Amino acid sequence: QSDVVPVTRALISVSDKAGIVEFATFLSSKGVELLSTGGTAKKLREAGLTVKDVSEYTQAPECLDGRVKTLHPKVHGGLLGVRGNQQHEKEMKENGIQNIDMTILNLYPFQQTVAKGAAFEQCIENIDIGGPSMLRSTAKNHAFTTIVTSPDQYAAVQAEMEANNGGTTLNLRKRFAARAFSLSAAYDSAIATWFTDQLGEQAPVKTLVYKPEFPLKYGCNPHQKPAQILSRAGQKLPFSVLNGVPGYINLLDATNAWQLVKELKQATGLAAASSFKHVSPAGAAVAVPLTDVEYKAYEVKDGDQLTPSALAYLRARNADPMCSFGDFSAVSDLVDEATAKILKKEVSDGIIAPGYTPEALDLLKTKKGGKFIILEATPDYDPGELEYREVFGMTFSQKR
Repeated sequence: QSDVVPVTRALISVSDKAGIVEFATFLSSKGVELLSTGGTAKKLREAGLTVKDVSEYTQAPECLDGRVKTLHPKVHGGLLGVRGNQQHEKEMKENGIQNIDMTILNLYPFQQTVAKGAAFEQCIENIDIGGPSMLRSTAKNHAFTTIVTSPDQYAAVQAEMEANNGGTTLNLRKRFAARAFSLSAAYDSAIATWFTDQLGEQAPVKTLVYKPEFPLKYGCNPHQKPAQILSRAGQKLPFSVLNGVPGYINLLDATNAWQLVKELKQATGLAAASSFKHVSPAGAAVAVPLTDVEYKAYEVKDGDQLTPSALAYLRARNADPMCSFGDFSAVSDLVDEATAKILKKEVSDGIIAPGYTPEALDLLKTKKGGKFIILEATPDYDPGELEYREVFGMTFSQKR
């Protein structure tokens, strides 16, 4: 296998056109011939780039309302031909097939179309055929061809080609191929799951695809390494980290606590709070006024401000103060300074909430020597109807 392979011809067909003009301009400056289709070719030409239509290269027109553009031996032969293989090169020459060294593509936005509630027929039309075919051909032949599936890869390709006289290394091609096959698996899984759901049947095979987000120091216990957090492919995490470094148990506590307060808020219309310790609720409460006895029991001083968030947190924390020692808290509403002042006095690992006032955030960031974990819940996050848990090689599934 060659290591560095020069890029002499690239096929570009993208639905997400962010950065594509700049990237194609770079490729052109390196002497790369650009092949393209439809709207992508139009955009590149408008930018002043020289582009050859795939239909001109294949001598076969795009047809069937654009359903058939790249499904042609001259395309897939150019992607799959093994460089240096005399038989392949002979057959390619006989059939007018030229090497295509790089494919830059996005897949039709099937998941986004489904998420918008589109009709069945429209969802079907957004099932990409040519894109996955080119993706797999290019990725399979990664010994010689480079598959680029996202704008966030453009900079890496440019740096690679600058450093290698216009070529890419086997290391990069392997990494990009692995990502491409993962994308293909996630895409096909989404289509299969959606299609089966339309029939009201249980999916014969369930594929769950995850994207690694960040490593964790360890799992439930210090000896359980490596550990990491992954998101569902195509989805964000249900939170963002504003301060601190959350651990495995912290995040289990945070996400369970958040689900509880979110549902309490929806059910009662009142600000809600919860306290979790080792994935068990130590307390949960809503913002209802304190009795005189509770004022004394919770050691509330005259002049202490009790906003709805502060009141809910105070009640949740004091439901079982001993079990809440070293807990992780959740609040359904904006965390204000009054809530932060109460929280700052307690022994606690962290908090998750939909937002924080600047004063509250500044105050909480000083807690635990700056190590206090502050998470902001992702607005309108959809966890899906079903939840899954893998234990000892088995996967459990239940309605959320």
